[in-house]
Amino acid sequence: MKIFISKITERLRAWTLRWARSPHMAVALFLIAFFEASFFPIPPDILLIAILMASASPAIGGFSRHKERSWWWYAGIATLGSVLGALLGYAIGWGFYETVGYRIADAYNLNEAIKFIGSKFKQHVFLTIFTAAFTIIPFKVFTISAGLFKVSVWQMVFASILGRGMRFFAISWLIRRFGARLNHLIFKYFNILSIIFIALLIAGFLALKFFF
Repeated sequence: MKIFISKITERLRAWTLRWARSPHMAVALFLIAFFEASFFPIPPDILLIAILMASASPAIGGFSRHKERSWWWYAGIATLGSVLGALLGYAIGWGFYETVGYRIADAYNLNEAIKFIGSKFKQHVFLTIFTAAFTIIPFKVFTISAGLFKVSVWQMVFASILGRGMRFFAISWLIRRFGARLNHLIFKYFNILSIIFIALLIAGFLALKFFF
């Protein structure tokens, strides 16, 4: 088990660093945020953090003047990709649930959770989607459910913008503020942080399965 976890974290590290230093990192961040909101399992947060950490310049104790703008630029890319991905999830639930949406939910063993999400939508659509967008709860299940239960697409969009925007901009600001000091520690202990990240990801699915 230890060897298996080590291989996963090493692959995650290599994959993350490769894209964080790639000239196409913005495109990669957008696509991951887009697909995560509809079916992809890994949230874009880890790549967003890696991109911003790679952009930090310890030599000057922070971000260069050019890169000072990058923290909000990349946060905006992640937010835009996620919101547009939410629309894809909504479309899957609205018109393709029986052929596509059901399979996505079944892949995560969350078909029963979708029924409960439908009851939560009856209570408060905006708050339900905002909570999923801002926390570690799998966002994709809520965007697909929103389409399936034909909730207001505008409420979903506004809740997604607010929830995902607050999440990604908060992460980016924290990296901007403390990135230069944490740069060495984050990359030194990347494997441990990866395990924590995977554990939180699993916890999000378990929370949705057993508590929703």
